[in-house]
Amino acid sequence: MANALKISLGQHSDKGRKEVNQDFYGAANPKPPLLGSKGIVVAVADGIGSSEVSQIAAEFAVRGLIDDYYCTSEAWSVKKSVERVLSATNSWLHAKTQQSAYRYDKDKGYVCTLSALVIKSTTAHIFHVGDTRIYRVHASGLEQLTQDHRVRISETQSYLSRAVGFNPRIDIDYLSLQVAVGDTFLLASDGVYEHLDEAFIAGVIEAGRTNLDMAARQLVDEAYERGSTDNLTAQIVVVDTLPPHNASELHQRVSELPLPPVLEARASFDGYTIVREVHASSRSHIYLAVDTETSEQVIIKTPSIDLGGDAAYLERFLMEEWVARRINSPHVLKPCAQTRERHHLYVATEFIDGQTLTQWMIDHPKPSLDMVRGIVAQVAKGLQAFHRLEMLHQDLRPENIMIDRTGTVKIIDFGATRVAGVAEMSTPLDRSEILGTAQYTAPEYFLGQEGDFRSDMFSLAVITYQMLSGGRLPYGTEVSKSRTPAAQRRLRYDSVLADDRETPAWIDSVLHKALQPDPLKRYESLSEFVHDLHHPNPAYLSKTRPALVERNPVLFWKSVSLVLALVVVGLLMARYGVG
Repeated sequence: MANALKISLGQHSDKGRKEVNQDFYGAANPKPPLLGSKGIVVAVADGIGSSEVSQIAAEFAVRGLIDDYYCTSEAWSVKKSVERVLSATNSWLHAKTQQSAYRYDKDKGYVCTLSALVIKSTTAHIFHVGDTRIYRVHASGLEQLTQDHRVRISETQSYLSRAVGFNPRIDIDYLSLQVAVGDTFLLASDGVYEHLDEAFIAGVIEAGRTNLDMAARQLVDEAYERGSTDNLTAQIVVVDTLPPHNASELHQRVSELPLPPVLEARASFDGYTIVREVHASSRSHIYLAVDTETSEQVIIKTPSIDLGGDAAYLERFLMEEWVARRINSPHVLKPCAQTRERHHLYVATEFIDGQTLTQWMIDHPKPSLDMVRGIVAQVAKGLQAFHRLEMLHQDLRPENIMIDRTGTVKIIDFGATRVAGVAEMSTPLDRSEILGTAQYTAPEYFLGQEGDFRSDMFSLAVITYQMLSGGRLPYGTEVSKSRTPAAQRRLRYDSVLADDRETPAWIDSVLHKALQPDPLKRYESLSEFVHDLHHPNPAYLSKTRPALVERNPVLFWKSVSLVLALVVVGLLMARYGVG
Protein backbone atom coordinates (compact mmCIF):
# COMPACT_ATOMS: atom_id res chain seq x y z
CA MET A 1 0.00 0.00 0.00
CA ALA A 2 1.54 3.32 -1.04
CA ASN A 3 2.32 5.92 1.62
CA ALA A 4 1.74 3.44 4.45
CA LEU A 5 3.95 2.77 7.46
CA LYS A 6 6.67 0.29 6.52
CA ILE A 7 9.72 -0.98 8.39
CA SER A 8 12.64 -3.34 7.85
CA LEU A 9 13.38 -5.72 10.70
CA GLY A 10 16.33 -7.89 11.67
CA GLN A 11 16.34 -10.25 14.69
CA HIS A 12 18.56 -12.85 16.28
CA SER A 13 18.80 -14.56 19.66
CA ASP A 14 21.09 -17.20 21.13
CA LYS A 15 21.36 -18.96 24.49
CA GLY A 16 25.10 -18.23 24.51
CA ARG A 17 26.97 -20.05 27.27
CA LYS A 18 23.82 -20.84 29.23
CA GLU A 19 21.87 -24.08 29.00
CA VAL A 20 18.54 -22.35 28.32
CA ASN A 21 17.73 -19.19 26.39
CA GLN A 22 15.64 -17.13 28.81
CA ASP A 23 15.36 -14.26 26.32
CA PHE A 24 12.31 -14.05 24.09
CA TYR A 25 11.57 -11.61 21.27
CA GLY A 26 8.78 -10.97 18.80
CA ALA A 27 7.30 -8.52 16.34
CA ALA A 28 3.99 -7.93 14.60
CA ASN A 29 3.50 -6.02 11.36
CA PRO A 30 -0.23 -6.24 10.60
CA LYS A 31 -2.04 -5.40 7.40
CA PRO A 32 -4.46 -2.47 7.08
CA PRO A 33 -6.66 -1.40 8.75
CA LEU A 34 -4.82 -2.57 11.91
CA LEU A 35 -1.59 -1.12 10.56
CA GLY A 36 -3.12 2.35 10.63
CA SER A 37 -5.16 2.03 13.83
CA LYS A 38 -2.69 0.08 16.00
CA GLY A 39 0.71 0.22 14.27
CA ILE A 40 3.72 -2.13 14.45
CA VAL A 41 4.94 -3.82 17.64
CA VAL A 42 8.49 -4.99 18.39
CA ALA A 43 9.37 -6.39 21.83
CA VAL A 44 12.10 -8.21 23.73
CA ALA A 45 12.00 -9.79 27.20
CA ASP A 46 14.80 -11.19 29.34
CA GLY A 47 14.16 -13.74 32.07
CA ILE A 48 16.27 -13.25 35.19
CA GLY A 49 19.09 -15.74 35.70
CA SER A 50 18.19 -16.65 39.29
CA SER A 51 14.90 -18.19 38.14
CA GLU A 52 14.49 -21.55 36.43
CA VAL A 53 11.08 -20.54 35.03
CA SER A 54 11.71 -16.99 33.90
CA GLN A 55 11.94 -18.07 30.26
CA ILE A 56 8.26 -18.93 30.57
CA ALA A 57 7.59 -15.43 31.86
CA ALA A 58 9.59 -13.85 29.01
CA GLU A 59 7.71 -15.76 26.34
CA PHE A 60 4.35 -15.11 27.98
CA ALA A 61 5.07 -11.39 28.28
CA VAL A 62 6.06 -10.91 24.63
CA ARG A 63 3.38 -13.16 23.14
CA GLY A 64 0.73 -11.69 25.42
CA LEU A 65 1.70 -8.13 24.54
CA ILE A 66 1.56 -8.73 20.80
CA ASP A 67 -1.60 -10.83 20.79
CA ASP A 68 -3.61 -8.80 23.30
CA TYR A 69 -2.53 -5.36 22.08
CA TYR A 70 -4.24 -5.93 18.73
CA CYS A 71 -7.39 -7.01 20.54
CA THR A 72 -7.72 -3.75 22.44
CA SER A 73 -10.13 -1.09 21.27
CA GLU A 74 -9.06 0.91 18.25
CA ALA A 75 -10.33 3.93 20.13
CA TRP A 76 -7.76 3.49 22.90
CA SER A 77 -4.45 5.30 22.76
CA VAL A 78 -1.29 3.23 22.32
CA LYS A 79 -0.26 4.10 25.87
CA LYS A 80 -3.53 2.95 27.41
CA SER A 81 -3.65 -0.22 25.30
CA VAL A 82 -0.12 -1.37 26.13
CA GLU A 83 -0.34 -0.43 29.79
CA ARG A 84 -3.61 -2.36 30.16
CA VAL A 85 -2.10 -5.43 28.51
CA LEU A 86 1.13 -5.30 30.53
CA SER A 87 -0.80 -4.78 33.76
CA ALA A 88 -2.82 -7.90 33.04
CA THR A 89 0.35 -9.82 32.12
CA ASN A 90 2.06 -8.66 35.31
CA SER A 91 -0.89 -9.74 37.44
CA TRP A 92 -0.96 -13.18 35.85
CA LEU A 93 2.77 -13.77 36.27
CA HIS A 94 2.74 -12.54 39.87
CA ALA A 95 -0.21 -14.80 40.68
CA LYS A 96 1.61 -17.69 39.01
CA THR A 97 4.58 -17.12 41.34
CA GLN A 98 2.30 -16.89 44.39
CA GLN A 99 0.79 -20.27 43.51
CA SER A 100 4.18 -21.92 43.00
CA ALA A 101 7.04 -23.11 45.18
CA TYR A 102 8.72 -19.72 44.66
CA ARG A 103 6.09 -17.78 46.58
CA TYR A 104 8.53 -16.47 49.17
CA ASP A 105 11.44 -15.92 46.78
CA LYS A 106 10.26 -13.80 43.87
CA ASP A 107 13.75 -13.76 42.36
CA LYS A 108 13.10 -17.38 41.44
CA GLY A 109 9.55 -16.89 40.22
CA TYR A 110 7.87 -15.99 36.93
CA VAL A 111 9.69 -12.72 36.40
CA CYS A 112 11.25 -10.98 33.39
CA THR A 113 12.30 -7.61 32.05
CA LEU A 114 10.63 -6.19 28.94
CA SER A 115 11.13 -3.40 26.42
CA ALA A 116 8.65 -2.72 23.63
CA LEU A 117 8.55 -0.37 20.66
CA VAL A 118 5.21 0.51 19.04
CA ILE A 119 5.34 2.61 15.87
CA LYS A 120 1.97 4.09 14.92
CA SER A 121 1.56 6.71 12.22
CA THR A 122 4.62 8.97 12.67
CA THR A 123 5.14 8.35 16.39
CA ALA A 124 7.27 5.80 18.24
CA HIS A 125 5.93 4.72 21.63
CA ILE A 126 8.44 3.11 24.00
CA PHE A 127 7.52 0.98 27.03
CA HIS A 128 10.13 -0.32 29.43
CA VAL A 129 10.48 -2.36 32.62
CA GLY A 130 13.84 -3.75 33.76
CA ASP A 131 17.23 -3.66 32.06
CA THR A 132 16.67 -4.64 28.45
CA ARG A 133 17.32 -1.55 26.37
CA ILE A 134 16.06 0.40 23.37
CA TYR A 135 18.44 2.67 21.47
CA ARG A 136 18.01 5.05 18.59
CA VAL A 137 20.97 4.43 16.28
CA HIS A 138 22.84 7.33 14.73
CA ALA A 139 25.73 7.20 12.29
CA SER A 140 28.20 8.06 15.03
CA GLY A 141 26.75 6.16 17.96
CA LEU A 142 23.71 5.25 20.05
CA GLU A 143 21.10 7.26 21.93
CA GLN A 144 19.77 5.23 24.85
CA LEU A 145 16.00 5.74 25.14
CA THR A 146 15.39 3.61 28.24
CA GLN A 147 16.78 3.75 31.76
CA ASP A 148 17.89 0.56 33.50
CA HIS A 149 15.88 -0.40 36.57
CA ARG A 150 18.93 -1.91 38.25
CA VAL A 151 20.53 -1.00 41.55
CA ARG A 152 24.28 -1.57 41.64
CA ILE A 153 25.78 -2.49 45.03
CA SER A 154 29.31 -2.84 43.71
CA GLU A 155 31.13 -3.44 40.44
CA THR A 156 30.20 -7.11 40.61
CA GLN A 157 26.85 -7.04 42.45
CA SER A 158 23.51 -5.56 41.41
CA TYR A 159 19.83 -6.35 41.50
CA LEU A 160 16.71 -5.45 39.53
CA SER A 161 14.50 -2.84 41.14
CA ARG A 162 11.64 -3.37 38.69
CA ALA A 163 10.47 -6.23 36.49
CA VAL A 164 7.32 -7.78 35.07
CA GLY A 165 5.83 -10.16 37.65
CA PHE A 166 7.78 -8.83 40.65
CA ASN A 167 4.86 -7.17 42.44
CA PRO A 168 1.05 -7.14 42.19
CA ARG A 169 1.27 -3.75 40.43
CA ILE A 170 3.66 -2.70 37.71
CA ASP A 171 5.28 0.67 37.06
CA ILE A 172 6.01 1.12 33.35
CA ASP A 173 8.32 3.75 31.86
CA TYR A 174 6.79 5.43 28.80
CA LEU A 175 8.26 7.68 26.13
CA SER A 176 6.87 8.93 22.82
CA LEU A 177 8.82 10.61 20.05
CA GLN A 178 8.34 11.59 16.43
CA VAL A 179 10.08 9.42 13.86
CA ALA A 180 11.38 10.11 10.36
CA VAL A 181 12.16 7.91 7.40
CA GLY A 182 15.52 6.24 7.98
CA ASP A 183 15.29 6.27 11.78
CA THR A 184 16.86 3.12 13.22
CA PHE A 185 16.20 1.47 16.57
CA LEU A 186 17.98 -1.32 18.43
CA LEU A 187 16.37 -3.50 21.09
CA ALA A 188 18.90 -5.59 23.00
CA SER A 189 19.29 -7.70 26.13
CA ASP A 190 22.12 -7.03 28.56
CA GLY A 191 24.03 -10.02 27.21
CA VAL A 192 24.65 -7.95 24.06
CA TYR A 193 24.95 -4.29 25.02
CA GLU A 194 27.21 -4.86 28.05
CA HIS A 195 29.94 -6.35 25.84
CA LEU A 196 29.84 -4.11 22.76
CA ASP A 197 30.87 -0.48 22.38
CA GLU A 198 28.50 2.00 20.76
CA ALA A 199 30.71 2.73 17.76
CA PHE A 200 30.93 -0.97 16.89
CA ILE A 201 27.14 -1.43 17.14
CA ALA A 202 26.44 1.63 14.99
CA GLY A 203 28.99 0.50 12.41
CA VAL A 204 27.58 -3.01 12.13
CA ILE A 205 24.02 -1.73 11.70
CA GLU A 206 25.04 0.89 9.14
CA ALA A 207 26.99 -1.66 7.12
CA GLY A 208 24.24 -4.28 7.37
CA ARG A 209 21.21 -2.31 6.27
CA THR A 210 20.72 -4.60 3.27
CA ASN A 211 20.52 -7.65 5.56
CA LEU A 212 19.38 -6.71 9.04
CA ASP A 213 19.03 -10.32 10.20
CA MET A 214 22.70 -10.81 9.42
CA ALA A 215 23.58 -7.59 11.26
CA ALA A 216 21.64 -8.74 14.34
CA ARG A 217 23.43 -12.10 14.23
CA GLN A 218 26.79 -10.33 13.92
CA LEU A 219 26.08 -8.29 17.07
CA VAL A 220 25.12 -11.42 18.99
CA ASP A 221 28.18 -13.39 17.78
CA GLU A 222 30.58 -10.56 18.56
CA ALA A 223 29.19 -10.15 22.10
CA TYR A 224 29.68 -13.88 22.61
CA GLU A 225 33.25 -13.69 21.33
CA ARG A 226 33.96 -10.83 23.73
CA GLY A 227 33.09 -13.00 26.70
CA SER A 228 29.33 -12.58 27.30
CA THR A 229 28.09 -15.30 29.65
CA ASP A 230 24.41 -14.36 29.33
CA ASN A 231 21.69 -15.02 26.76
CA LEU A 232 22.00 -12.71 23.76
CA THR A 233 19.23 -11.02 21.75
CA ALA A 234 19.24 -8.15 19.26
CA GLN A 235 16.46 -6.61 17.17
CA ILE A 236 17.08 -3.90 14.58
CA VAL A 237 14.21 -1.75 13.27
CA VAL A 238 14.57 0.67 10.33
CA VAL A 239 11.71 2.99 9.34
CA ASP A 240 11.38 2.75 5.54
CA THR A 241 8.25 4.80 4.84
CA LEU A 242 5.77 6.80 6.87
CA PRO A 243 2.20 7.87 6.14
CA PRO A 244 2.18 11.51 5.03
CA HIS A 245 1.08 13.99 7.68
CA ASN A 246 -2.21 14.61 5.90
CA ALA A 247 -3.03 11.00 5.14
CA SER A 248 -5.37 8.78 7.10
CA GLU A 249 -8.19 6.46 6.30
CA LEU A 250 -10.65 9.26 7.01
CA HIS A 251 -9.05 11.69 4.60
CA GLN A 252 -8.91 9.05 1.89
CA ARG A 253 -12.61 8.36 2.33
CA VAL A 254 -13.35 12.08 2.09
CA SER A 255 -11.67 12.24 -1.29
CA GLU A 256 -13.31 9.05 -2.56
CA LEU A 257 -16.97 9.74 -1.74
CA PRO A 258 -18.88 12.66 -3.28
CA LEU A 259 -21.32 14.70 -1.24
CA PRO A 260 -24.97 13.83 -1.88
CA PRO A 261 -27.40 16.44 -3.25
CA VAL A 262 -30.28 17.83 -1.22
CA LEU A 263 -32.78 14.95 -1.13
CA GLU A 264 -36.51 15.19 -1.73
CA ALA A 265 -39.36 13.02 -0.42
CA ARG A 266 -39.86 9.75 -2.37
CA ALA A 267 -36.34 9.98 -3.83
CA SER A 268 -34.30 6.77 -4.07
CA PHE A 269 -30.87 7.05 -2.52
CA ASP A 270 -28.32 4.22 -2.16
CA GLY A 271 -31.01 1.63 -1.43
CA TYR A 272 -33.12 3.93 0.73
CA THR A 273 -36.38 5.72 -0.01
CA ILE A 274 -36.55 9.19 1.46
CA VAL A 275 -39.74 9.80 3.47
CA ARG A 276 -39.26 13.39 4.60
CA GLU A 277 -36.71 15.87 5.86
CA VAL A 278 -36.50 15.82 9.66
CA HIS A 279 -34.07 18.66 10.23
CA ALA A 280 -31.90 20.99 8.19
CA SER A 281 -29.16 23.38 9.21
CA SER A 282 -26.18 25.13 7.67
CA ARG A 283 -24.06 22.09 8.61
CA SER A 284 -26.16 19.04 7.74
CA HIS A 285 -29.44 17.61 6.49
CA ILE A 286 -31.29 14.85 8.32
CA TYR A 287 -33.91 12.67 6.63
CA LEU A 288 -36.29 9.93 7.64
CA ALA A 289 -35.92 7.07 5.14
CA VAL A 290 -36.91 3.44 4.61
CA ASP A 291 -34.39 0.72 3.81
CA THR A 292 -35.75 -0.93 0.66
CA GLU A 293 -34.22 -4.31 1.62
CA THR A 294 -35.45 -4.56 5.22
CA SER A 295 -38.36 -2.05 5.16
CA GLU A 296 -36.99 -0.59 8.38
CA GLN A 297 -37.13 3.11 9.10
CA VAL A 298 -33.73 4.75 9.39
CA ILE A 299 -32.23 8.21 9.71
CA ILE A 300 -29.96 9.49 6.93
CA LYS A 301 -27.59 12.34 7.78
CA THR A 302 -25.78 14.13 4.97
CA PRO A 303 -23.22 16.95 5.13
CA SER A 304 -24.05 20.38 3.85
CA ILE A 305 -22.97 20.94 0.25
CA ASP A 306 -21.68 24.37 1.25
CA LEU A 307 -19.07 22.75 3.52
CA GLY A 308 -17.69 20.37 0.91
CA GLY A 309 -14.37 22.20 0.96
CA ASP A 310 -14.00 22.15 4.76
CA ALA A 311 -11.71 19.17 5.39
CA ALA A 312 -11.93 19.48 9.19
CA TYR A 313 -15.73 19.42 9.10
CA LEU A 314 -15.81 16.42 6.75
CA GLU A 315 -13.39 14.55 8.97
CA ARG A 316 -15.61 15.11 11.98
CA PHE A 317 -18.63 14.04 9.95
CA LEU A 318 -16.94 10.76 9.05
CA MET A 319 -15.90 10.24 12.67
CA GLU A 320 -19.54 10.11 13.74
CA GLU A 321 -20.13 6.69 12.19
CA TRP A 322 -16.67 5.47 13.22
CA VAL A 323 -17.45 6.35 16.83
CA ALA A 324 -20.96 4.89 16.76
CA ARG A 325 -19.76 1.55 15.45
CA ARG A 326 -17.37 1.15 18.36
CA ILE A 327 -19.83 1.85 21.17
CA ASN A 328 -22.34 -0.75 22.27
CA SER A 329 -24.78 0.85 24.69
CA PRO A 330 -28.57 1.10 24.77
CA HIS A 331 -28.08 4.77 25.61
CA VAL A 332 -26.02 5.65 22.55
CA LEU A 333 -27.34 6.02 18.99
CA LYS A 334 -26.78 2.83 16.99
CA PRO A 335 -25.56 2.96 13.36
CA CYS A 336 -27.12 0.81 10.66
CA ALA A 337 -25.18 -2.17 9.35
CA GLN A 338 -23.58 -1.29 6.03
CA THR A 339 -24.60 -4.07 3.63
CA ARG A 340 -24.36 -2.16 0.36
CA GLU A 341 -21.66 -0.25 -1.44
CA ARG A 342 -21.84 3.45 -0.74
CA HIS A 343 -21.83 5.99 -3.55
CA HIS A 344 -22.08 9.17 -1.45
CA LEU A 345 -20.91 10.54 1.86
CA TYR A 346 -23.59 10.08 4.53
CA VAL A 347 -24.35 8.34 7.84
CA ALA A 348 -27.25 5.91 8.35
CA THR A 349 -28.47 5.28 11.91
CA GLU A 350 -31.40 3.79 13.75
CA PHE A 351 -34.62 5.79 13.83
CA ILE A 352 -35.56 6.90 17.33
CA ASP A 353 -39.31 7.39 17.63
CA GLY A 354 -39.38 10.12 20.22
CA GLN A 355 -38.31 13.68 20.94
CA THR A 356 -35.22 15.63 21.87
CA LEU A 357 -34.60 16.56 25.48
CA THR A 358 -35.07 20.17 24.40
CA GLN A 359 -38.67 19.46 23.41
CA TRP A 360 -39.18 17.30 26.49
CA MET A 361 -38.12 20.23 28.70
CA ILE A 362 -40.64 22.47 26.92
CA ASP A 363 -43.36 19.86 27.54
CA HIS A 364 -42.27 19.38 31.17
CA PRO A 365 -41.35 22.85 32.51
CA LYS A 366 -41.49 21.61 36.13
CA PRO A 367 -40.43 17.96 36.10
CA SER A 368 -40.28 15.99 39.31
CA LEU A 369 -36.89 15.24 40.82
CA ASP A 370 -37.36 11.52 40.09
CA MET A 371 -37.99 12.22 36.40
CA VAL A 372 -34.80 14.27 36.20
CA ARG A 373 -32.81 11.60 38.01
CA GLY A 374 -34.02 8.93 35.60
CA ILE A 375 -32.92 10.91 32.56
CA VAL A 376 -29.55 11.88 34.06
CA ALA A 377 -28.75 8.29 35.07
CA GLN A 378 -29.35 7.04 31.52
CA VAL A 379 -27.28 9.82 29.95
CA ALA A 380 -24.48 9.03 32.40
CA LYS A 381 -24.51 5.37 31.33
CA GLY A 382 -24.16 6.47 27.73
CA LEU A 383 -21.26 8.78 28.60
CA GLN A 384 -19.54 5.99 30.52
CA ALA A 385 -19.64 3.87 27.36
CA PHE A 386 -17.71 6.67 25.63
CA HIS A 387 -15.23 7.08 28.45
CA ARG A 388 -14.44 3.37 28.70
CA LEU A 389 -13.13 3.63 25.13
CA GLU A 390 -11.17 6.82 25.84
CA MET A 391 -13.70 8.96 23.99
CA LEU A 392 -15.12 12.32 25.04
CA HIS A 393 -18.45 13.40 23.58
CA GLN A 394 -17.64 17.13 24.00
CA ASP A 395 -21.01 18.41 22.74
CA LEU A 396 -23.55 17.12 25.24
CA ARG A 397 -26.65 19.33 25.14
CA PRO A 398 -30.43 18.81 25.16
CA GLU A 399 -30.56 18.85 21.33
CA ASN A 400 -28.15 15.87 21.28
CA ILE A 401 -30.20 13.74 23.67
CA MET A 402 -33.26 11.80 22.49
CA ILE A 403 -36.02 10.20 24.56
CA ASP A 404 -38.03 7.51 22.78
CA ARG A 405 -41.62 6.49 23.48
CA THR A 406 -40.49 3.84 25.99
CA GLY A 407 -38.61 6.43 28.03
CA THR A 408 -35.18 5.23 26.91
CA VAL A 409 -32.65 8.05 26.66
CA LYS A 410 -30.00 8.00 23.92
CA ILE A 411 -27.04 10.25 23.18
CA ILE A 412 -26.78 11.28 19.52
CA ASP A 413 -24.50 13.38 17.29
CA PHE A 414 -20.82 12.48 17.67
CA GLY A 415 -19.33 15.13 15.41
CA ALA A 416 -17.35 16.72 18.25
CA THR A 417 -16.22 13.46 19.85
CA ARG A 418 -12.54 13.23 20.72
CA VAL A 419 -11.03 9.76 20.33
CA ALA A 420 -7.65 9.32 22.00
CA GLY A 421 -6.55 6.57 19.63
CA VAL A 422 -7.26 8.76 16.61
CA ALA A 423 -6.07 12.04 18.11
CA GLU A 424 -2.56 10.66 18.51
CA MET A 425 -2.37 10.01 14.75
CA SER A 426 -0.74 12.90 12.94
CA THR A 427 -3.14 15.18 11.09
CA PRO A 428 -2.87 18.65 9.56
CA LEU A 429 -6.37 19.67 10.55
CA ASP A 430 -6.78 22.32 13.21
CA ARG A 431 -8.33 20.78 16.31
CA SER A 432 -7.89 23.85 18.50
CA GLU A 433 -11.41 25.19 17.99
CA ILE A 434 -14.09 24.61 20.61
CA LEU A 435 -16.54 22.17 19.06
CA GLY A 436 -19.23 22.12 21.74
CA THR A 437 -22.10 24.52 22.36
CA ALA A 438 -20.94 27.45 24.50
CA GLN A 439 -23.51 27.32 27.30
CA TYR A 440 -22.83 23.61 27.92
CA THR A 441 -19.05 23.62 27.35
CA ALA A 442 -16.80 23.04 30.35
CA PRO A 443 -14.70 26.08 31.41
CA GLU A 444 -11.35 24.33 30.81
CA TYR A 445 -11.99 24.26 27.07
CA PHE A 446 -12.07 28.07 27.05
CA LEU A 447 -8.56 28.02 28.53
CA GLY A 448 -7.32 25.94 25.59
CA GLN A 449 -6.98 22.81 27.71
CA GLU A 450 -7.86 19.27 26.67
CA GLY A 451 -10.87 17.95 28.52
CA ASP A 452 -11.44 14.64 30.27
CA PHE A 453 -14.48 12.78 31.60
CA ARG A 454 -15.11 15.63 34.04
CA SER A 455 -15.69 17.94 31.09
CA ASP A 456 -18.59 15.78 29.89
CA MET A 457 -19.77 15.63 33.51
CA PHE A 458 -19.92 19.44 33.60
CA SER A 459 -22.14 19.45 30.50
CA LEU A 460 -24.44 16.83 32.04
CA ALA A 461 -24.63 18.85 35.26
CA VAL A 462 -25.63 21.97 33.29
CA ILE A 463 -28.45 19.99 31.68
CA THR A 464 -29.51 18.67 35.09
CA TYR A 465 -29.49 22.23 36.44
CA GLN A 466 -31.62 23.42 33.53
CA MET A 467 -34.25 20.74 34.06
CA LEU A 468 -34.53 21.66 37.74
CA SER A 469 -34.47 25.43 37.27
CA GLY A 470 -36.80 25.98 34.34
CA GLY A 471 -34.07 26.59 31.79
CA ARG A 472 -31.63 28.78 33.70
CA LEU A 473 -27.82 28.39 33.48
CA PRO A 474 -25.65 28.02 36.62
CA TYR A 475 -23.32 30.86 35.63
CA GLY A 476 -25.54 32.64 33.14
CA THR A 477 -23.54 33.37 30.00
CA GLU A 478 -20.32 34.19 31.85
CA VAL A 479 -18.46 30.87 31.34
CA SER A 480 -17.77 31.43 27.64
CA LYS A 481 -16.52 34.96 28.42
CA SER A 482 -14.05 33.74 31.05
CA ARG A 483 -10.89 32.95 29.10
CA THR A 484 -8.33 33.16 31.94
CA PRO A 485 -7.97 31.22 35.22
CA ALA A 486 -8.48 34.47 37.15
CA ALA A 487 -11.73 35.19 35.33
CA GLN A 488 -12.97 31.68 36.01
CA ARG A 489 -12.20 32.02 39.70
CA ARG A 490 -14.51 35.03 39.74
CA LEU A 491 -17.46 33.03 38.39
CA ARG A 492 -20.34 32.91 40.86
CA TYR A 493 -22.67 29.94 40.95
CA ASP A 494 -26.39 30.80 40.93
CA SER A 495 -28.28 28.46 43.25
CA VAL A 496 -30.72 26.12 41.51
CA LEU A 497 -33.18 26.56 44.37
CA ALA A 498 -36.20 28.75 43.76
CA ASP A 499 -39.29 29.62 45.75
CA ASP A 500 -41.61 28.16 43.11
CA ARG A 501 -39.91 24.74 43.07
CA GLU A 502 -39.58 22.03 45.72
CA THR A 503 -35.96 21.01 45.30
CA PRO A 504 -34.03 19.74 48.36
CA ALA A 505 -31.17 22.01 49.43
CA TRP A 506 -28.65 19.14 49.26
CA ILE A 507 -29.35 18.72 45.53
CA ASP A 508 -28.03 22.23 45.04
CA SER A 509 -24.79 21.20 46.75
CA VAL A 510 -24.47 18.20 44.44
CA LEU A 511 -24.87 20.38 41.37
CA HIS A 512 -22.53 23.03 42.74
CA LYS A 513 -19.77 20.41 43.11
CA ALA A 514 -20.31 18.96 39.62
CA LEU A 515 -20.32 22.47 38.15
CA GLN A 516 -17.07 23.72 39.69
CA PRO A 517 -15.05 25.76 37.14
CA ASP A 518 -11.93 23.88 38.26
CA PRO A 519 -12.30 20.29 36.98
CA LEU A 520 -10.19 18.94 39.87
CA LYS A 521 -12.87 20.12 42.30
CA ARG A 522 -15.65 18.21 40.57
CA TYR A 523 -16.70 14.64 41.27
CA GLU A 524 -14.06 11.98 40.57
CA SER A 525 -16.51 9.88 38.56
CA LEU A 526 -19.87 10.10 36.86
CA SER A 527 -21.20 7.29 39.02
CA GLU A 528 -20.42 9.33 42.15
CA PHE A 529 -22.35 12.31 40.74
CA VAL A 530 -25.37 10.14 39.88
CA HIS A 531 -25.22 8.43 43.28
CA ASP A 532 -25.28 11.76 45.13
CA LEU A 533 -28.29 12.86 43.06
CA HIS A 534 -30.18 9.83 44.40
CA HIS A 535 -28.79 9.59 47.93
CA PRO A 536 -28.33 12.59 50.24
CA ASN A 537 -24.65 13.06 50.98
CA PRO A 538 -24.25 13.53 54.76
CA ALA A 539 -21.82 16.38 54.09
CA TYR A 540 -24.61 18.29 52.36
CA LEU A 541 -27.50 17.46 54.71
CA SER A 542 -26.16 19.74 57.43
CA LYS A 543 -26.39 22.70 55.11
CA THR A 544 -29.51 24.82 55.39
CA ARG A 545 -31.38 26.36 52.52
CA PRO A 546 -29.22 29.19 51.12
CA ALA A 547 -30.25 32.70 52.04
CA LEU A 548 -32.20 34.75 49.52
CA VAL A 549 -29.06 36.77 48.73
CA GLU A 550 -27.41 33.54 47.48
CA ARG A 551 -30.44 32.07 45.74
CA ASN A 552 -31.58 35.27 44.04
CA PRO A 553 -29.24 38.24 44.55
CA VAL A 554 -31.30 40.50 42.26
CA LEU A 555 -34.51 39.90 44.20
CA PHE A 556 -32.64 40.36 47.49
CA TRP A 557 -31.25 43.77 46.57
CA LYS A 558 -34.56 44.86 45.07
CA SER A 559 -36.19 44.00 48.39
CA VAL A 560 -33.51 45.85 50.36
CA SER A 561 -33.95 48.89 48.10
CA LEU A 562 -37.72 48.80 48.57
CA VAL A 563 -37.38 48.66 52.37
CA LEU A 564 -34.89 51.53 52.34
CA ALA A 565 -37.18 53.56 50.10
CA LEU A 566 -40.09 53.01 52.49
CA VAL A 567 -37.92 54.04 55.43
CA VAL A 568 -36.88 57.24 53.64
CA VAL A 569 -40.49 58.04 52.78
CA GLY A 570 -41.50 57.45 56.38
CA LEU A 571 -38.76 59.73 57.69
CA LEU A 572 -39.74 62.48 55.25
CA MET A 573 -43.37 62.22 56.27
CA ALA A 574 -42.42 62.43 59.94
CA ARG A 575 -40.09 65.38 59.28
CA TYR A 576 -42.76 67.47 57.59
CA GLY A 577 -45.69 66.31 59.67
CA VAL A 578 -47.44 64.58 56.79
CA GLY A 579 -50.21 62.21 57.95
